[in-house]
Amino acid sequence: MLNISTNKVNEKEVIPYYRSFQEVIDPQFARVLTYWLVGILLAFIVMLFLPWTQNIQAKGTVTTLRPEQRPQTIHSTIAGRIEKWYVTEGDTVRRGDTIVFLSEIKDDYFDPELVERTSQQVDAKEDAITAYQDKASALSGQIAALRQNRDLKLEQASNKIQQSRFKVISDSAAVVAAEIDLDIANTQYQRWDTLNKLDIKSRTDLENKLNSYRKAQAEVVEKVNKLMDSRQELLNARIAYNNITNEFNEKLAKAESDRQSALSNQFGTQADVAKLKNKRTNLEQRVSFRYITAPQDGFINKALKPGIGETVKEGEAVVSIIPLGYELAAEIFVRPVDLPLVQRGEEVRLQFDGWPAIVFSGWPNASFGTFGGLVFAVETNISSNGRYRVLIQPDPKDEVWPGPLRVGSGVEAFALLNDVPLWYEIWRQLNGFPADFYTGENAASGSSGKSGDDKSKSSGSKK
Repeated sequence: MLNISTNKVNEKEVIPYYRSFQEVIDPQFARVLTYWLVGILLAFIVMLFLPWTQNIQAKGTVTTLRPEQRPQTIHSTIAGRIEKWYVTEGDTVRRGDTIVFLSEIKDDYFDPELVERTSQQVDAKEDAITAYQDKASALSGQIAALRQNRDLKLEQASNKIQQSRFKVISDSAAVVAAEIDLDIANTQYQRWDTLNKLDIKSRTDLENKLNSYRKAQAEVVEKVNKLMDSRQELLNARIAYNNITNEFNEKLAKAESDRQSALSNQFGTQADVAKLKNKRTNLEQRVSFRYITAPQDGFINKALKPGIGETVKEGEAVVSIIPLGYELAAEIFVRPVDLPLVQRGEEVRLQFDGWPAIVFSGWPNASFGTFGGLVFAVETNISSNGRYRVLIQPDPKDEVWPGPLRVGSGVEAFALLNDVPLWYEIWRQLNGFPADFYTGENAASGSSGKSGDDKSKSSGSKK
């Protein structure tokens, strides 16, 4: 009663008639309530000194440990049009199984016998190479024959030059002999002329000597002319020798030029053959690219271009596939302030979405339904969400992760750190301070203590 009215109520007269008043003013109830409040306060004070395991909490998703085991999309290597599907969504495929068939949409590849026609071009070019090789071989034989014929002709011309030289020498000697005979005839004529003037010799004898002298002069002229002819023959022989050399050099140069042209055409044709073979190989590979096959054993998740007759661009995704064999992992994102506390090999407790669990982050011994993990990798570059990505693998010493887990499921991680009093943790949280960073012996002792906790947690999860 507030007793704010002017009409006063006598407590002694009213209270006995109302049970509620009797219950409220019961002194025993007040003592019990006081005991409870004091007990709760004492329990709270005691709890403030209980040990609390510091931890880093982060959320993420279930993924795979290796990149090739994650869900992927299969792209078309060539541009084409979907003609036939060989699988449906939900099918299981093996590596190399055909998923979809594409037809060509570029006019350069419309010809269904394009590979065969390219092979015919290759064969024709290879035959041309053989013809050029035969031509080069024939020209090489012709060059060898020309050189042999040149050597014979030059030897013959050289012999003729030698003969002409000998003839010049012989004619030169004949000229000298004729000149000697001319001197003798002249001397005899002069002597007989003197004798004739002395009337010792007759006029007839003088005329005979004069006749001999005239014959000796004619003989000298004849020998000189013959010598000039011999010298002209020697000069002609030398000219013929040079003509033979020039003629055969010209023929050899032409034959060598033809041979080099044949070899050049051969090498050019060989380059064309290499290009055509490359083109043929590319066409064969392109034909194989019309069939999109599974890169690995997997599960067909979704057809991204389902319609028949739809066109697909080069590099465009056609279907998504999930690999059959994979090793599960968890990727979580931690705040930059907590990144120095996360180390490779650090033990982590994980709670998966859809898996029943009772979690006390600061008292891991009292948690149930969590699973152990180890930090496998820490990303050094910040993600687009402003946090750092951490990859966690299953702890081989802990309980096996649930079999029904699928890639993409949600996960919440607790990275266990140092043990501190509860009041210190409350004070740290109220002030926004980061968790204690410990290394060396503290880290070793902390990890050993956490391993014991993990065992109890594992046993608890098994229960």
